[in-house]
Amino acid sequence: MTDEAGGRTGAVVTAIRRKLAGGALMPGERLPSIRGFAATMGVSPSTVVEAYDRLAAEGLIRARPGSGFYVSGAVSPLALTEAEPRRERAIDPLWVSRQSLDAGPDMLKPGCGWLPVEWMPNGAIRRAVRGLARTGDALLTEYGAARGALSLRRHLVRRFAGEGIDASADQVLLAASGTQAIDLIGRFLLRPGDTVLVDDPCYFNFQALLRVHAVRIVGVPYTPAGPDLTAFAAALAEHRPRLYVTNSALHNPTGATLAPGTAHRLLTLAAAHDLTIVEDDIFADLEPEPSPRLAALDGLNRVIRIGSFSKTLSASIRCGFIAARPDWIEALVDLQVATSFGGPSPIAAELIAGTLADGSYRKHLDALRRRLSRARREAGGRLKALGIAPWIEPRGGFTLWCRLPEGCDAAALARAGLREGLVLAPGNVFSVSQTAAGFMRFNVAQMTDPRVYEALARAMAGSETPPASSP
Repeated sequence: MTDEAGGRTGAVVTAIRRKLAGGALMPGERLPSIRGFAATMGVSPSTVVEAYDRLAAEGLIRARPGSGFYVSGAVSPLALTEAEPRRERAIDPLWVSRQSLDAGPDMLKPGCGWLPVEWMPNGAIRRAVRGLARTGDALLTEYGAARGALSLRRHLVRRFAGEGIDASADQVLLAASGTQAIDLIGRFLLRPGDTVLVDDPCYFNFQALLRVHAVRIVGVPYTPAGPDLTAFAAALAEHRPRLYVTNSALHNPTGATLAPGTAHRLLTLAAAHDLTIVEDDIFADLEPEPSPRLAALDGLNRVIRIGSFSKTLSASIRCGFIAARPDWIEALVDLQVATSFGGPSPIAAELIAGTLADGSYRKHLDALRRRLSRARREAGGRLKALGIAPWIEPRGGFTLWCRLPEGCDAAALARAGLREGLVLAPGNVFSVSQTAAGFMRFNVAQMTDPRVYEALARAMAGSETPPASSP
């Protein structure tokens, strides 16, 4: 065989390996016919035969006389830790989430992604609970409507109208959580092997959840004004992604705000490449003033708005939402009925609707924004005293994306932090490209206790010190 022929065979082998690794070909599934795949790859049928024979010799595929070639093996259980090259536990999204969720009352949690209990509108929630206790028995025992509670959907539609989004209540679907909203969209729009763009860095559970759908994740560098548009355009041309998943209001983890020019250019690029955008608006209520929203500029055409109420109201009363074009909502309603026989608990949805309708909720948000502003200033000053510098000064919210001192590795610091009773969120847990080893995300609302800084100083002194990377 000539080098050229061997190269063509190797290219076919590589293409099939990628399909197997990405889940585009599953165990027991029939491979494309020899002639069909030869035409797709632009090679001769004999080249495909050689490639199939190589893969069969390795045991990856097997031949069935008179039927063709099939992927070997039975379907194995889904283990997310094996869905991609194993990451060190300190920077694995699932492990970091579990550390925060399972932390005992004595653990300090500057790496978690929610507000302290005493910062939430507990009085308003209690009043809403008492109000529900006086409702009819049906709310306490029946399934909810397929789209979710109409009262909450109408509230969301009024909020959208304030942004300039003209939508009806039928264009809103309530889900069990914001995470389930993304999962439903993934089930609806994605197939194994598709490509999804995310920001680099991005909210780490975006990565964990997308791994469930066996898609390829491509990161685009994030700047203080939004994604790097040159890199974004290049990724669209090279990878032909199906989705782009992002935060608009206050980006997680950086706290950055999307600039108007960046937003318009993003939508132009999305239209040119038939890209659907999922805009997670979960931090919107923490902004001092509204910033550009892709869903508002697009009119819910190719942008899907999702969100929940866990950051400002309650992470215990789980309820998320999806706002999208009418035909997509219809399909998503069916999908949610098929997978969970409805959306969130009607009790949860009505509790949230009642709390949002309480006149005290707006006052709660005003006080919360002021409190967070003070906490950002205080935490920023105390972190700078330790040599930790915020990447930007966010307009709002509770996250500070910080550069660690020269030579301080975030994963090593996170390991040392656990020994000090401190849950931290190291930079590479957010980074698809693993180029944020010198960064850490801090939650300023969880840093009012002086013990946080004492434990952090001890952890920094006791951590290992390999060279840090740049984002």
